[in-house]
Amino acid sequence: MSSFSIFVRGMLMGAADIVPGVSGGTVAFITGIYDTLLDSIRSFDIACVKLLLGRDIKGAWSHVNGSFLSALLLGIATSIFTLARLVSWLLETYPIPLWAFFFGLVLASALVLLRQIDGWTAQRLLSLVCGAGIALWIALSPVVSLDIGLAGVFLSGFIAICAMILPGISGSFILVLLGMYGTVLAAVKSFDLLFLLVFAIGAAAGLLCFSRLLHWLLQRAHSATMAVLTGFLFGSLAVVWPWKHVLDWVVGSHGQLKPAQQVPVLPAQFLEQTGTDPVVILCVVLMVTGFLLVWLIDLKWGVSRAGT
Repeated sequence: MSSFSIFVRGMLMGAADIVPGVSGGTVAFITGIYDTLLDSIRSFDIACVKLLLGRDIKGAWSHVNGSFLSALLLGIATSIFTLARLVSWLLETYPIPLWAFFFGLVLASALVLLRQIDGWTAQRLLSLVCGAGIALWIALSPVVSLDIGLAGVFLSGFIAICAMILPGISGSFILVLLGMYGTVLAAVKSFDLLFLLVFAIGAAAGLLCFSRLLHWLLQRAHSATMAVLTGFLFGSLAVVWPWKHVLDWVVGSHGQLKPAQQVPVLPAQFLEQTGTDPVVILCVVLMVTGFLLVWLIDLKWGVSRAGT
C-alpha cells in the first residue's frame, strides 16, 4: 500500500470525523485499513518504550508501523484543518442538504459492514439489534455540559476518540452530546494550541486504552462484535436524518440558542413545524450521491482490495 493511498484514506477519515454523525472508523473499515490501524495503535506498548529508551529510534518506528501512521495522520490533519471552516459554514448555511448527503454516506457504510458478517445466528442478530438500540439511544439523548475547563477538554478527547475509531459511532456527535463540538471546532479554526494539546493528550490516552479492548473483542468474538458495530451504524442514521424536530434548546458559548435534543420527522412534518422548505428532491439526489460515493470507495479500496 503506497504512502499516497494511505494519505488519501487519512483525508477521507479526517473529513468524516469533522461531521457529527459520520465516523472515521467507518471510513477506515470500508477502505481496508481498519485492522492495520488497530494493530499500529496497539504497538505503542512496553516494547516500544524499551526501544526508545535504548535509543533504537528506527526499531521503534518500525515497531509501531510509523510510515503507515505518519501518512494516515497527515491526511487526517490536512482534512481537519482545511475543511473545518467549510463544514462549519455548510452546517450553518445549508444544513438540510448537507445532512441528506451524510445520510447516504452512513446508509451505504452500514450496508458495507453488513456484508462482512459471515452467517447469521440468533446471537449475532441480537447483537445487531442491541448495537442499533444503543446508537439510537445516544442519538436521541439530550446534550449535557462538559464545560469544566481543561479537565473537560481532556475527558472530551478521551471519550470522543473511542467513538471515532468505532465504525458507526461518530466522535463528532459524541462531542455534540457533551456540549463540546462548537468549542472544539472553534479551537481548530483559531489554532488554540493549549486547548488542542490537552484535547490531543486525552485522545491519545483514550485511543491506547480503547484500541486494546476493541482488538480483544474482535479476536474473541469477531462476528458478534461486527454485528454490534453494524448496529451502531444503522442506529446512527437517526443522527444524520435531514429533517428533525427540536425538543429542547441550550444557550451556546456566544449566547446563541442551539438544539439540545432532536427527533427525526418526515419532510411534511418538518415543513409544518418549522415553515422551512424541506427541499426533498435535492435531498434525495444528495442521498443517492453520498451512497454512490461510498460504493465507489468500497469498489476501489474495499476490504478484499486492502493491499492496493
